[in-house]
Formats: sequence, structure tokens, C-alpha cells
Amino acid sequence: MSSIPRLNADKIVVGGNDVSQPIGESDKTPTGTAILNGPVVCGKVNKTQNNYEGVLNVSSNSAPQISLDSSPKLNVNLAAKVDGNVVIDGDNKTIQALLVNGDVTINGNTNQDGDITATGTVTAATLIGAHTGGSISGGVSGKSAGAKAFDIPHPSKEGYRLRHICVEGPESAVYYRGRTNKNIIPLPLYWKDLIDPASLTVTLTPIGAHQNIIVKRWDAENIYLQNQGAMPINCFFHVFAQRIDIERLIPEYEGQSSDDYPGDNSIYSINK
Repeated sequence: MSSIPRLNADKIVVGGNDVSQPIGESDKTPTGTAILNGPVVCGKVNKTQNNYEGVLNVSSNSAPQISLDSSPKLNVNLAAKVDGNVVIDGDNKTIQALLVNGDVTINGNTNQDGDITATGTVTAATLIGAHTGGSISGGVSGKSAGAKAFDIPHPSKEGYRLRHICVEGPESAVYYRGRTNKNIIPLPLYWKDLIDPASLTVTLTPIGAHQNIIVKRWDAENIYLQNQGAMPINCFFHVFAQRIDIERLIPEYEGQSSDDYPGDNSIYSINK
């Protein structure tokens, strides 16, 4: 075996300043404590002497052994392995509190408090969704269960949940619904800059009796109704219109994946 001396100690202080020991108090640090007042180098890091990037510098590469050292050479693939929880408190000395160069695998759930920005495509094995108040944009893809859904705790049955499915159609449409007893249905003020008036459709449901109500005319701001006879208007209404602030959807196109879509894919959240 090697003749290199080995040191056994309950506590090691390197650098002369024991920051764990308050002045005037007895030492209460656990056995095995190491106080290192300077850079620590573990393994053969890619830096030269006096040119450290951090206080702790770790590499999975083994440092060269001296000729008299017959101990087994370090042979591992990981520079660090942690069994237990980790907390990182950034101090703004660098742009990122955590910077990873390379692929990342997370086995478990991830909760993000703040925005997520990706320069590439975000792909999921199941559905990708946003919580209330959040949004998804850009090239997002995931495995769809066949329908786009929202799933929330049941509002009236304890221990149950409620799942609804989104209505699908071959257009980017908006709707406005309600009830009226007048011969004019004022549309939301912003609709004049949002929808194509030529695409507008109206469904009327008379309440209480047949009223022979018709849509006399319309524009981007109002729908004008007319009925026959002296009976007053009292009906539900449902108005649909196609948006003009984005390009028209191309429902069918030739291709092998959603990447072959002939229009602007960046405006859609896609479940492949």
C-alpha cells in the first residue's frame, strides 16, 4: 500500500478562521466538520492554479496520482451525487442561480413559479396545459388523448372532479351569448377590430311563445332584430364570428406531421 500519510481528525479548519465557532462559546459542531476558507478542488478540474470559477470545483476526472501512490485510481462517471434535498439561494453574482450545459432529466413533478422560455419545441408525452391566468404559445407539441380538456375539483360534490371537453371546429372563432328584450343586440366593443362581420352567424331562441324573430341586418357592432306582430321580443341569442387578427385556419393539408402545416404554425398550441 501507499506510504502517503492519512489524517484522522474530529474537525479540520483550513485557512485559520473557524467561522463555525462563535467567539466565547464552546464548540458545538458535529464530529467530522470541515471548515475550508478557500477554494476546494475535487478531481482534475479544467482550471489552472489560482484560476478558480467557484469556491467548490468538482470534476469526475481523476487527478494524476504520484508514483508512490498504489491506491485504486478514481473511476466514476458523476462529479457529484446528492442523496437528499437541495436548496439553492442565488446571490445575483451571476445571471443564473443555476446554469446547466447539457441535457436534463427530471423524474418527478416540476412546479414552476414564473415564466418558462424555450428557444426550441416543447414536447410532452401527455397533455400540455396552462393553469388559470396562464398561457401557452409557440411550437408546443404533446400526445393528445383525442380531445382538449380542462379538469377541476367538482364545485358541488366533495371527493369528485369535473372534466369538460373543448368544442372543436375548422376556424378560429369567438362567440357572444345572452338574453335580450330589445330589437338590437350590441356586440362587445372590441369585436369591430377582432371579427369578420361577413362570417357572423346568429341563433335566436324565443322565450315563452313563438315570436317570429328574424335577423334584419348586422354589422361589426350591432345585430338588428325584427319580429312580426305586436308581441315584444324576448329571446336568448348566440353569436359566432371568425377572428381577423390571425390568419385563417387551413383545416386540411398534405403532410406527415403538424410541422408540415402550410400556414403560420407559431400562433398555435398543438397537441400532436
